[in-house]
Amino acid sequence: MEKEILIKSTAGLHASLAAKVVQTASKYAVEVELQYQDKVVDLKSILALMSLAIPYGKNVKIVAKGSRAEEAIRDISSILG
Repeated sequence: MEKEILIKSTAGLHASLAAKVVQTASKYAVEVELQYQDKVVDLKSILALMSLAIPYGKNVKIVAKGSRAEEAIRDISSILG
């Protein structure tokens, strides 16, 4: 399952927002990745997520695999979008 999201935080994907995303993703026993431009990172790794330096107004794609993929994407989307 996947979903495209627009980063709406005017500060982009900053540290505290990334921490919330990682914390939420880690609650689920699913594989969760974030795709931005030509890069793909594990959403359960704050270092990987912060390395993307995603600015405000950019689109990202969340891809999740597992029994609770839809729920994980919904919760992560509510934080980012």
